[in-house]
Amino acid sequence: MAGTSQDGHVAYVSMEYGLENGMNTYNGGLGILAGDVVRGFADLDVDAVGVTLLNEYGLGEQQLDEDGTQHVEPAPWPVEEYCEPLDATVSMTIGGHDVTIGAWRYDVESEHGGTVPVIMLDTDREDNDNWIRELTQRVYAPGKDEGFKLAVYLVLGIGGVRMLDELGYDVSTYHMNEGHASFLTLELLRRNDLDAEAVREQCVFTTHTPVAAAHDEYHYDLLADLMGDLVPIETVKEHSPQGMVHTTRLALNLSRYVNGVAKRHQEVSQEMFPEHAEHIDAITNGAHVPTWVGDDIADLLDENIRDWRVYPTKLQHATLIEDEPLWEAHQAQKRDLIEYVRERTGVELDEDVLTLGFARRAVPYKRAPLLFQDKERLREVVARAGDVQIVYAGKAFPGDEQGKDIIREIYSHAEDLAGEITITYLEDYDMEMGLKLTSGVDVWLNNPRRPREASGTSGMKAAFNGVPQFSTIDGWWVEGHIEGETGWSIGPEPHSPREQRMNDAQEDLVDATALYDTLEQEVLPTYYDDREEWIGIMRNAIAFNGSRYHARRMMEEYLATAYAPEN
Repeated sequence: MAGTSQDGHVAYVSMEYGLENGMNTYNGGLGILAGDVVRGFADLDVDAVGVTLLNEYGLGEQQLDEDGTQHVEPAPWPVEEYCEPLDATVSMTIGGHDVTIGAWRYDVESEHGGTVPVIMLDTDREDNDNWIRELTQRVYAPGKDEGFKLAVYLVLGIGGVRMLDELGYDVSTYHMNEGHASFLTLELLRRNDLDAEAVREQCVFTTHTPVAAAHDEYHYDLLADLMGDLVPIETVKEHSPQGMVHTTRLALNLSRYVNGVAKRHQEVSQEMFPEHAEHIDAITNGAHVPTWVGDDIADLLDENIRDWRVYPTKLQHATLIEDEPLWEAHQAQKRDLIEYVRERTGVELDEDVLTLGFARRAVPYKRAPLLFQDKERLREVVARAGDVQIVYAGKAFPGDEQGKDIIREIYSHAEDLAGEITITYLEDYDMEMGLKLTSGVDVWLNNPRRPREASGTSGMKAAFNGVPQFSTIDGWWVEGHIEGETGWSIGPEPHSPREQRMNDAQEDLVDATALYDTLEQEVLPTYYDDREEWIGIMRNAIAFNGSRYHARRMMEEYLATAYAPEN
């Protein structure tokens, strides 16, 4: 009910949230992380509240033609089955138009802690103009212009703060998950008589973007037209003075605490924003262990490690799990994946063949086709060292032609290698599929272009299930990688002279060569010829990576640093 006093001292504001598989409220890793953050809050029984947009039409349902051409249509989800409508509205003005915002509530409940509500803002109301009704309908508003997208961000930031006020939440910290949420600082400036220090005392910012060109920027005039007299545009220019409204700089300048999402990402962010370098900390992401462990591995952990769901650090005791039960639990999850792939594609995978998994957003820097850089070499590797089968998944953002080309390229390589290497691409990647893949493949392949992987969490989820990662050394893998013990590296170390000299083409050649060499000399021989050693690597992935890169540790670090009174 509106006006009821609620304990929501940390407000976690994010454009997207991955909450349940049936709720199409996310685009990719940023949203999945946000879901794991609030699950971590709930496990620790933190007084917190999530804020996002309803996104009732989702990002869209992916369908792939025979040649891999992607088609995406809006994918409405049954809001009433998951969320409770709230008897509360707030208003704001965008471009001179009155905007009424309603809200829905979804509760994240922990078996071992408390409940954290997520408030989902909704402009699809009869008293709004048609274009305003669309503002909260689709994640990141595919196909819309810059003005529309900025209006969406204003609803999230300004509308989010006002809705929390209307619902009676006493917020001490607004945590902005990426720059999309940064416009909440404008509402706080308005409330605090433009006192920037008062706003900083209330704000925490997490940046996820390690590429300068990927940060959102808008013309001052556009923001001035849309926000009206909320705050003077000259005030905005003080806090984003580089000629545009830069969402990340706005958040950086108006936050008491800022972090990147891995140690390497901290370094990249400090280089990108040198004027803030001394204030940018690092809290490496973590995934929510109970959400991302497959059933058979979970049963095995129940038999061997007490309270691992509550205290995932106890996964370090996985070093004592015996070989055969671990192998059998993994193989059971692999068989589940094989059946899942058969049902969705008709492709028959072989339980006894090493299976690589690759599931990422289809964007160039993630380099999904790197494995096929030299198909003749790949054929030679397989002929000499053993068979491989590969399962791909991932969506291109609607309208992203480069991303669509990547998917078509994977399809083309699969056709070229048909009869030699089984390759399949699963359509409409979602949370359920993510769990099936990270828990059921034998090796998690990840080869982003350095240093563009801020963190990455899919490899963490694989590690929970005893699936080692095979990756370029970037993001969290800089910290979690122990060569031949928790997985394998691809290419040179960070900061090495060789890495710093390479252009993109050279990097592709060097990394593809390293991928083939390690696959042939380390991964395949160990899998096929040394079962004991392979199971030892699986065990280490759980014990050394799983026990560290989890949501509870991440949230405990936020509580100790970002949310501490001195910060």
